Amino acid sequence: MQIPPETFLIDRAAALPLQVQLRRQIVLAVHEGRLRPGERMPSSRALAAHLGVGRITVSQAYGDLVATDYLVARGRSGYFIGDRVGAPEAAPAGPADGPGLDWGARLDGRYTAARRKDRPRDWRSYPWPFLYGQTDDRLIDHAAWRECAVRALGRRDLGALSDDQYDGDDPELIDFIIRHLLPRRGIRARPDQVLLTLGAQNALWLICQILLHRGQTCAIEEPFYPGLHEILAVHDARVLPVPIDHGGLPPETVPEGVSVVFTSPSHQCPTNRTMPRPRREALLRLAAARGFAVVEDDYEFEISFAGATSPALKAMDRHGAVIYVGSFSKSVFPGLRLGYLVAEPAFLAEARALRGMMLRHPPGHVQRTMAYFLSLGHYDRQLNRMREAYAARRAATAQALARHGLDAGAAVAPGGSSFWLPTPRGLDSDALALALCPEGVLIEPGRPFFRDRPQGAGFYRLAYSSIAEAEIDEGIRRIAAVGARL
Repeated sequence: MQIPPETFLIDRAAALPLQVQLRRQIVLAVHEGRLRPGERMPSSRALAAHLGVGRITVSQAYGDLVATDYLVARGRSGYFIGDRVGAPEAAPAGPADGPGLDWGARLDGRYTAARRKDRPRDWRSYPWPFLYGQTDDRLIDHAAWRECAVRALGRRDLGALSDDQYDGDDPELIDFIIRHLLPRRGIRARPDQVLLTLGAQNALWLICQILLHRGQTCAIEEPFYPGLHEILAVHDARVLPVPIDHGGLPPETVPEGVSVVFTSPSHQCPTNRTMPRPRREALLRLAAARGFAVVEDDYEFEISFAGATSPALKAMDRHGAVIYVGSFSKSVFPGLRLGYLVAEPAFLAEARALRGMMLRHPPGHVQRTMAYFLSLGHYDRQLNRMREAYAARRAATAQALARHGLDAGAAVAPGGSSFWLPTPRGLDSDALALALCPEGVLIEPGRPFFRDRPQGAGFYRLAYSSIAEAEIDEGIRRIAAVGARL
């Protein structure tokens, strides 16, 4: 790689000679890893012209660095970063410019305090990662996605990629969502009722920012989706958890005075319980009578193994109270970070304006690639492959849980990619998760799913989206073995 001359600067007001300044900049950059072995330095002529110094100054600095192995001269090819670096030179001591800015006094730490901290980034290094929200690369159609990405880079689509669309979305992707995806949930929508987001998390943040900015009261299911609770924790809102039962959120227990109710009726997070149709109708009647909004997170509706699913709340809504949140994170891959909102035009206009202030719109290339992935049939083929794999993994997980004496919990649920389980013998799930790490097993402890965190100590989530079917039994055997000896 050619290192550009603009990488280097000099301070003509400094006491150090220009040659020494340049040399020390190169040494520091090498030790910090910004310049790596084998990379080609700018020519002495180009660097001298950029810095406005004599060429001899650059040549002398290069010569000194060759002598100390920081640079290697290769005939007519120029100078390259060496791979045998000596000890770094000590930086000259100089007077301090004064005390640094006290960021600790300026920041209240509310965002870092709310952030979930129990999800290891190196999860792929564990042989048995029962983690929700990650995927098995073998289920992703890499060739099809690459084909669509290349197609999206063609001249025909250059405008969709290169133009600033301000607060607009890719019309081809919106059209496919409206005509092909939403009808599967019974939803009819117009283009002014659909907004693309950077995944469901971004959609939920937009909703909370718009609806809960004046300290209104909202109701959430408990146990709940931790990502939603993180958002609510930093908003000036009164949050009222509503315990769920076998049918999800009981409408009759929604407190008076709430302005927003958050629910995941198709696959309640994290229990996978499904809200029956009569209860959905009751919730919508209550929303119309009391005047609150209903936010429907329809995650994993595509991962169903039992045929037709119940219609979405949004499909049953006759009063415009439901804000529907959809995402491609589970059905394509999590790193895509692409989702969508469906709501009444008045709310969507406000959400579009807010999104425009924050990020304009999701990247054009991602949107157009996704449009091709959908329209060329790759999405449905991948989804069918995922359904088959998840159905087999769910059956294998249920069998292993029964075989090794662990409660199968929601084993009869008609879909999804995880189980919500009680810990063996009522063990603390944090202690169980910690003891499983040396065994190469990852689980999700239950505390982050409850407002009163100790309530989750006796539960954990076991997901199978990122683990091969053949590995499931051994991983669950290890959970049972560790649980038995704690």
